[in-house]
Amino acid sequence: MNELYPLRFKPVLKDKIWGGQRISSVLGINFQPLPNCGEAWVVSGYASDPSIVDNGFLAGNELNELIEVYMGDLVGEANYEKYGNEFPILVKILDAADWLSIQVHPDDELARQRGIGRGKTEMWYVMDAAPGAQLISGFSQRIAKEAYKKHLEQKTLREVLNFEPVASGDVFFMPSGRVHALGPGIMLAEIQQTSDNTYRIYDWDRLDDKGQPREMHVEQALDAIDFTVEKDYRTDYPRVKNATQPLVECPYFNTSLLALDKPLARDYSGLDSFVVLLNTSGSARVEYEGGHEILPAGQALLVPAIIDGVRIYPEGEARLLEIHIRN
Repeated sequence: MNELYPLRFKPVLKDKIWGGQRISSVLGINFQPLPNCGEAWVVSGYASDPSIVDNGFLAGNELNELIEVYMGDLVGEANYEKYGNEFPILVKILDAADWLSIQVHPDDELARQRGIGRGKTEMWYVMDAAPGAQLISGFSQRIAKEAYKKHLEQKTLREVLNFEPVASGDVFFMPSGRVHALGPGIMLAEIQQTSDNTYRIYDWDRLDDKGQPREMHVEQALDAIDFTVEKDYRTDYPRVKNATQPLVECPYFNTSLLALDKPLARDYSGLDSFVVLLNTSGSARVEYEGGHEILPAGQALLVPAIIDGVRIYPEGEARLLEIHIRN
């Protein structure tokens, strides 16, 4: 068996009713013939849209098929034991030219009860934001379920939702159960469980390309919503260069930021996990024993668990998200 190496993938590209143009105009990813690109899935083990390797002798292979062959050497022994041949996280880039629907995701237990696979906890790292851009994260005030239903019926839900102004570099953790929506003018990286379970609550009364309202999941969402009001929905972190800045730690993924203007060595020998490096701005060269990969903005590299470390050389400045699972 040939030795594993860091893997690049062809992005899975999706047009959306709310999608924009920056995945092409800013990141240089060609999404033709799509009219827009709302989502680029850069690392995916989702069964219907798996990532396809785009470098080295494994080019053309699906990610989940490679897990069948390489098992713990690729994803880590504990991850393979827990998730089997399914890659456990989904890494996306989203570009919103309009509001996404107000939505919520079920947790693992509710998803299991409903027979729909896994729940969906996610996080957002804002790559670019237009002046005045906003997103919705949670509620702005305590509200009972019956009052929530009344606001929904009267189309006044926005009165009790928490709107957050956003700027490049902002981080938001979106655990399952938190009502949220991404606003126009925002491009971000999303890290989430491998799940596409989404309950749409409200879609701004818009129509799809056939003149029909999109499907809503009002009743299904009721048992999924966490009505807790948080003191602060934004994740604060020290904004320093050339060091590892932890952003989110949860049972499903751990994400750190590497904001670099000089080389940085990363030791992964103590991890029983793969590592995904997602470049959000600039360009970097990632060296490993036996080779290297150039990683432009908008591309990701999957470092197999068997590889003990890498050295990252930014070309000028680069900002990379470093993602793994801590078991």
